Amino acid sequence: MTTAPTFSSVDASRLMGTYPSQPVRFVKGRGTELFDDQGKRYLDFLSGLAVTSIGHSHPAVARAIATQAERLTHVSNLFATEPGEKLSVMIDDLIGGGGQVFFCNSGAEANEAALKLARKWGGPGRYVVITADRSFHGRTLATLHATGQPEKHAAFEPLPTGFRHVAWDDIGAFEEAISEEVAGVLIEPVQGEGGVRVPSDGYLHLVQELCREHGILFMVDEVQTGFGRTGDWFGFMHHDVKPDVVTMAKALGNGMPIGAMWAREGVASTFAPGDHATTFGGQPLAAAAAISVLEVMTAINAPQKATDSGALLHQGLMKIPAVVSIRGLGLLLAAELAEPKAKDAARAALEAGLVVNAVTDSALRLAPPLNVTRSEVEEAIEILRQVLG
Repeated sequence: MTTAPTFSSVDASRLMGTYPSQPVRFVKGRGTELFDDQGKRYLDFLSGLAVTSIGHSHPAVARAIATQAERLTHVSNLFATEPGEKLSVMIDDLIGGGGQVFFCNSGAEANEAALKLARKWGGPGRYVVITADRSFHGRTLATLHATGQPEKHAAFEPLPTGFRHVAWDDIGAFEEAISEEVAGVLIEPVQGEGGVRVPSDGYLHLVQELCREHGILFMVDEVQTGFGRTGDWFGFMHHDVKPDVVTMAKALGNGMPIGAMWAREGVASTFAPGDHATTFGGQPLAAAAAISVLEVMTAINAPQKATDSGALLHQGLMKIPAVVSIRGLGLLLAAELAEPKAKDAARAALEAGLVVNAVTDSALRLAPPLNVTRSEVEEAIEILRQVLG
């Protein structure tokens, strides 16, 4: 006869040590605010790494999740569901139409799908994908090698072959990497994890032209930049380009795990039934949440909110003597500090009630919810002024 287990206290965590020591346990969120288990309030200017773009526990999203949970949560992708179909149309419309959508659970999975699509589209002998130095595309074995950060590769070699990393924002280096084996390019419109680096005007357009000239898929990783974050619905829209493939996740679910890959119809049809799949991708609960997120974003004109609040945040940060420059677009910004003490500054900010992170040794990343208020921006600036002073 078996007996019921006795569960330990949460103070005796058995989480695997894949993350640094966690200094705070958050128990509640509301809009831009977070609260820890001691009742202390924080301003969240990281949004769970650009995820909660309309704020924590948004009431419309919470209602959508609750309603869908009482109706239908999962049937597998062997059958159609209303939320998945509706969400696919909404995403296609936001990108500009003429494409199809594959749903998954995360940004890494969206990029993994794009890499597989590129290989099948390229055909025998065409399997190489060009990516940029300091890029970040995920933690699966393939997306890890697509990531242009060699220090992250060493512990997991040998990694899947078929990737060429080229200097960021260097069209000459990109052109030199092209050969008959190249099937696609995967590029971020703003490098998020690479330091919030924005390409020069015209760079993405030149990359697109080379892709068209050589019959290479032009694939854009919008996992961190998508859905209003940069001041347009997608980061590529700042550059007058039309990608063949767009990957996305993070803000799409505002905290619910969902990712997607969009491809124009002539490319999407490369995948046949059985070529790629995922058990949970686009399941009704996550899709219903994402529908609500996009409805809220549309109602509040999220890209304009990011533009306006981003300008206010940029101006305030530049008045802090320790900040020497600002990089980024909209509400995806990096404050470059005069000294390489970003980690210390992020810890001090957390103690003072502000969540940011060190995206490089000398830069703090700020990515608050797109509906952050003016007073919250001003409060965050004042905290950083004191911390960096």
